[in-house]
Order: sequence, then structure tokens, then C-alpha cells
Amino acid sequence: MALDIVLILLGVALAWLTLRDVFDTVVVPAGNRGLLQVTRRVGGSLLVLWKAVRGKRRGISFSFAPLVLVSSFLVWMSLLSIAFGLMIYGARSHFAPPMKGFGDSVYQAGGALLTIGLSPHFPVGAARWIIVAAGFCGLAVMTMAVTYLLEVQSSISRRDIGIIKLNTSAGSPPAGIALLERFARLRHKAALPDLLEEGRNWSATVRQSHAAHPSLIYFQSIATGAGWPAALGAILDVALFCRELIDDDSLYGPAVLLGEDGSRMALELAVLIGVDRADPKTERRELEVIVERLAASGYAMRPKPDLNAILRQRNEYMSCVDALAEHLGKPSNRLLS
Repeated sequence: MALDIVLILLGVALAWLTLRDVFDTVVVPAGNRGLLQVTRRVGGSLLVLWKAVRGKRRGISFSFAPLVLVSSFLVWMSLLSIAFGLMIYGARSHFAPPMKGFGDSVYQAGGALLTIGLSPHFPVGAARWIIVAAGFCGLAVMTMAVTYLLEVQSSISRRDIGIIKLNTSAGSPPAGIALLERFARLRHKAALPDLLEEGRNWSATVRQSHAAHPSLIYFQSIATGAGWPAALGAILDVALFCRELIDDDSLYGPAVLLGEDGSRMALELAVLIGVDRADPKTERRELEVIVERLAASGYAMRPKPDLNAILRQRNEYMSCVDALAEHLGKPSNRLLS
């Protein structure tokens, strides 16, 4: 009798931990501070295996993130099957006929979680409430799975729209100087303040969604080419050039704000997934070429810009951008196109 009570209590504890982990991961933005942290552990384990099999140069494939997501739900359902199996085995005498072993109890729990109910064991007394609870939990987890998939698709769509628009103007991998030259050729310089504001909004949106659900960091889309780290680096380069090189007051404020939000996004996501900063090598001569090309495109240039200070600023944010790109096995943005 005492052992049965212990089994039931262990099952309740495991079910509680699992449901809390599902809730924190799916419902609460960036709220996963529980004991299990299934998605983080599954992702970390699969990432090591993935890179060992594919190699660092090939990077992470498009199927990696969906596999992590599906594996997480499989683990959650398996843990719930074990948890309710423990409860059912502890209450095995409340079934007709009684449960013969733990395997039968897990099978009964799995059938209840999936609401298929194929077991020949009929619950009576307290066992009925265990079966009802299992069915409710299984239905809740599957419902949250569908909701989470829709949220993932929505977040990826919002992120990728910005990347595709950037690649159209800045190339792939994108380059900030290419975008500014294209706007000059199109006689569309007046749209640059709006472009900087749109880049800031994109940075804030992606930062919020990816920090809330870190698995989004690994989702990739074929249509986006180099991927989101390269897009982030390119818009940060545009902000840097508009702030430090181009003498236009209408660009200065939006460029400062974009630089702050974009740099914070790069830093927070790099820290979130635990990547070490890279060591970017921006050459002074490259910045001199940038100055020459911007002037040739008709932009009003600031007199005697401090290229060494600009180098330090670019290396600061590119250390995170390059680290993220390398971690995902994607190319970073280009300084010169």
C-alpha cells in the first residue's frame, strides 16, 4: 500500500514538471526556468550530433529546427505516459481486470493521453479520475502543439519578409553599401529614414519573438538566402554609415536608434544560445573605399570622419553577428559588395 502511494506521488510530480515545462515553453514568453527544459536539452544534444555528422562548414540544415520541435513534443508525451503509467500502476487494483505490470500501465496511460482508449482494463473508483486527467492533459498538450506551430510560422513569416526585401536591394549575402548605392541610383534617398525605421521595427520584432522562443533562432527558409544574421549585419552597417559617414540630419536619429536596437538584438541572441563572440577583421582600407563609393553616389559626407572609431563600433556588433552566422553555418554579411 505504501509503495503504491509513493508510485502515485512520483507520477503526479513527473506529470506536474512535464506540464509546467510545456506551459513555460509554449505559453509563457521566455519563461522556461523549470527543471526539465526539454526543448533546450533536446536542441543542445541534437546540435552536437548534427554538427558532428554534417560538419561545421555545411552548417545546420533546414530540417534541424523542425526536428527539435517535433522531438520536444514526443519527449513531453513520453514523459506524461510514464507519469500517468506510474499513477495507474499505483492504482492497479482499481482496474478490472487488474494491471499485470508497469508496461500495461504505460500502455493504458498512452491510450488515455491520445484519447483512443483501446485497453481492455476498465477503470473503477479512483482510477477513473486518473484516466480522465490523462485524457485532459494529452488533449491540452496536443492543442498547445498546434498553437505553437502556428505561432512559429507567423514569427518566421514576419522575420523572412524583411530579409527578402533587404536581399532584393542589397544582394545575397547582403551588403549595406550596395543598398545605399541602389537607393542613390533609383533617386530614392528620401526613403532612407523610413527604411531605417523599418529596420528598427524588424530588429525589435525578431528580438522579441526569438528571445521568447529560442527554437526560432534555428528555423531557416530557403527563400532568404544567407539568412537572418547576415540581414542583421547589413542593416547595422547601413545604420553605421548613415550615422558616422553621411552628413544628413534626417538620417542621424533613425540610424542611432536602429544601431542600438540591432546591436542589442545581436548581443541578446548570442548570449541566449551561448555562443562566444567572433573576432571580425574589418580593414581601414575597406572603410576608405566605402567613403569613396558613398561620395561618388552623391551623398553629402561628413568632413574627416574618425575611421578608427568606426572600425571599433563595427567590430563590436559584428563580433556577435559573425558568431551567430558561424553557429548556424550561414554566411555573414559583406562590407564591400
